[in-house]
Amino acid sequence: MKKINFKILTLKKGVVAVYDFNEIKLHAYQTYNPMNDELFVLEKKGKAIVIEAPLFYENIKELEEYIKSLNVSVEGVLLSYHMAGGASFLPEAKRYSSKKAYETASKGHAREVMKNFANAFGNQIDSAFNSVTNYVKDGETLTIADIKVTIKETGDGFDMIFPQINAVYLHMLGHDVHSIVAGNASADEIIAQLTAYAEDGYNLILSSHCAPENARDIRTKITYLKNLKKIAAESTSQQEFKSTVQEKYPAYTGENYLDMTAKFFFPQQ
Repeated sequence: MKKINFKILTLKKGVVAVYDFNEIKLHAYQTYNPMNDELFVLEKKGKAIVIEAPLFYENIKELEEYIKSLNVSVEGVLLSYHMAGGASFLPEAKRYSSKKAYETASKGHAREVMKNFANAFGNQIDSAFNSVTNYVKDGETLTIADIKVTIKETGDGFDMIFPQINAVYLHMLGHDVHSIVAGNASADEIIAQLTAYAEDGYNLILSSHCAPENARDIRTKITYLKNLKKIAAESTSQQEFKSTVQEKYPAYTGENYLDMTAKFFFPQQ
């Protein structure tokens, strides 16, 4: 689904979609790694900020080389939902994060997920934990590389609002991708979060595991989450839940995320 005008640059491993907002350019890097990670570079007047750090070494190298080709000064890396790995990426850059995101990544479920990734992918990934040079707070508006970003704290990290391009960054949207949903309370929190963003009129949605999306995709995801809760309530096991979700959404990708969601809804199995 075409959101706004952009051009595609094909790299050796991944691709970059470049969105031009006049003074600001958004470079959306699709990694094509097993998690379908998406990273973002926002560029303005020779300076840039990066959202999240790549996990796989081949993506770290490729994105660093791409940023170098832009001839920009990276003023900071904003780390929220993916700060438990990728510490070797742009090691000299300032790293911005919140105390909640740090706790989740260092002691919470994100650290456990990283251990699983390390077991699965071994030396293909950089599982080194990121340090934080600058802490951010809920509701704070920062200006980095002449780009404004407002921090909105969530249950396990923080979203980022970029008012100059009417965009919001969150962990997972993906109108046709399964997401990690940590049970009913988590589903309700995400539904409330997405409903608020839809009502606020953001028309460009950036997320860690999908190409940029739009407001209509938010509504699609809200419906998916409501159906997920309904299916969980009517299921008696992880397998029944997963099978029913797959039957209703046969074209959705991200089966590994659905596996995690099933374990959250049925933890005793």
